[in-house]
Amino acid sequence: MTTPPTKSDLDIVAEQLGRRPRGTHAIAHRCPCGNPDVVETEPRLIDGTPFPTTYYLTCPRATAACSRLESAGVMRDMQERLSTDPELAQRYQAAHEDYLARREALGDVPEIAKISAGGMPDRVKCLHVQLGHALAAGSGVNPFGDEVRAAIEPWWSEGPCVSPEGT
Repeated sequence: MTTPPTKSDLDIVAEQLGRRPRGTHAIAHRCPCGNPDVVETEPRLIDGTPFPTTYYLTCPRATAACSRLESAGVMRDMQERLSTDPELAQRYQAAHEDYLARREALGDVPEIAKISAGGMPDRVKCLHVQLGHALAAGSGVNPFGDEVRAAIEPWWSEGPCVSPEGT
């Protein structure tokens, strides 16, 4: 369930990213520590730029965990399974369609109409996007996002990743 971002949420996300977030429509998921960890981004930024990444992973700990999996070759293994497992390919196609439907609910941007993110539905090219979608949509929607979630250690276990002043 998404919630409108508060000023405090946007301050936390800015601290997480090291910059002000662009086009934040909502907080798509909160870490168990309470901080936002996925934002839902408008499909067109304020300057008119189409932006296909609807679910943007913001927590630096979760992002680092995804990067470690990518470095370990997990995407290559996922891609191989995608090309040899028709049932998995069907589930990934459904994840792609879910992503598109959720973005289209935010606005019609013809330039990115059939483009989701993270390589969907034919490739696995960004585990950050897979995890962001899985956290925002819930378990069972994105098979690779669910696998990433299961593979990384609880990024919140040491407490909040950031605590900006005044939040």
